[in-house]
Amino acid sequence: MNVKKLALLIGALVIAVVTAVMAKNMFAGAGAQQAAAAPAVPLGPKILVARKALAVGTIIDAESLTYQPWPKELMQSAYYVEGGADSDTKTLLGTVVRYQITAGQPLTRGALVGPRDRGFLAAALGPGMRAITVPVNVSTGVAGFVFPGDHVDVVLTQNVEGGGDGPALKVSETIIRNVRVLATDQRITDKDKDGKTEVKTFSNVTFEVTPRIAEKLAVAQSLGTLSLSLRSIADNTADLERAVASGEVKVPANADPAQEKQMLLAIANRPSDNNTTYTTGGDVSRFQRRSVPARASDKADQAIGALSSLASAIRGGPAPAAAGGTPAYSGPVVRVARGNNVTVVPVGAR
Repeated sequence: MNVKKLALLIGALVIAVVTAVMAKNMFAGAGAQQAAAAPAVPLGPKILVARKALAVGTIIDAESLTYQPWPKELMQSAYYVEGGADSDTKTLLGTVVRYQITAGQPLTRGALVGPRDRGFLAAALGPGMRAITVPVNVSTGVAGFVFPGDHVDVVLTQNVEGGGDGPALKVSETIIRNVRVLATDQRITDKDKDGKTEVKTFSNVTFEVTPRIAEKLAVAQSLGTLSLSLRSIADNTADLERAVASGEVKVPANADPAQEKQMLLAIANRPSDNNTTYTTGGDVSRFQRRSVPARASDKADQAIGALSSLASAIRGGPAPAAAGGTPAYSGPVVRVARGNNVTVVPVGAR
């Protein structure tokens, strides 16, 4: 090999090695500089934040709020601080969101309104809805286990006399479905004398309803006894799916997912007074009635009329008189008796 070429080759190798070493050192230094940790932000005490997005009118429950650490320099006096005098989240249950709160956003004292505060119902009610209060007792109010934010069905139990002999018709009817509870007058104490959590029952429940349903509930209170039937959370989804499948609810084709979700959620939370069911006493016991008792005079008139027609048919006399006292037919007739029912058929006239 030529000496000159060998020298050039060796020189090129040396330059390549030096360049590689310099590049390695350069990138290593840059990487070390980028990997330098940023100064840690000092965290302060835990504050109350929204665990999920809370829309206006949302009733606070145990799953709505949580405590998490918050930076010291971002602390404000309006926040709920863990360990503070008002840090017990139980006191916030049943309150209503006044302003929209995003998930993870700190909760301020002005964002919630309680049942005893001014503007509570105005913040809790949806557009076009009304609030109505219904009296209940221990047996009709699910033993006190109905809380603000729950959905219930309203059942009317009444006795229908009908003006006749015998016992009245006993019937229960689900008149309203999927009613949202706005407030109750129950109170929850931390501990009783035995150290157990005590729930005091309530005597009044306030519902969110449409104007027409408010009228129905007002009349229903005078007809009989109103009872509450607590609904499962999954029932709202099932009812909504049935409404969409039947075409009762139509989702716009050009709606984005957020608008579609908001619309379906609003429909699922609205009360309904259609597709109701009922149960009579005869459906429960064979010794009870299934229909309203008829008047005694009606029964007597029916019996007398049947006996008169039957007697006339047997002796071949004139046909029963019409409303004006004149015979219904003049001429030969044939009377066909089927039990107590007699049919008069004319066969000719003179």
